[in-house]
Amino acid sequence: MRIKVSAGMAVAALLLAGCSTSNDLSAGGQGVRFVEDKPGNECQLLGNATGEQSNWFSGQQGSEGGSMRGAANALRNNAAAMGGNVLYGVSSPSQTLLSSFAPTASTMTGQVYKCPN
Repeated sequence: MRIKVSAGMAVAALLLAGCSTSNDLSAGGQGVRFVEDKPGNECQLLGNATGEQSNWFSGQQGSEGGSMRGAANALRNNAAAMGGNVLYGVSSPSQTLLSSFAPTASTMTGQVYKCPN
């Protein structure tokens, strides 16, 4: 009986660990930067992107300083996949009063631009 319980607990721990992964920054995502000023005419708007970090099992403190870091990494990775290198107008609509107390998913959205370096 103890072996079955131990095996069941090990499987449950592995499943929970699989749900708590954070978004790592890809090589392409490293080349994407956030800007506060709207890009000029030399830049091409490619569209909007979203990045999300699920936190139900991992909680607010992920491996890189929190859930928003994971969402930002996912956003930068998605922008790079679209061919962009600049993110403008980034917002975090998922940040609410509830997210301060409970491990909810974090989301960031922004406009993706391709600008000359």
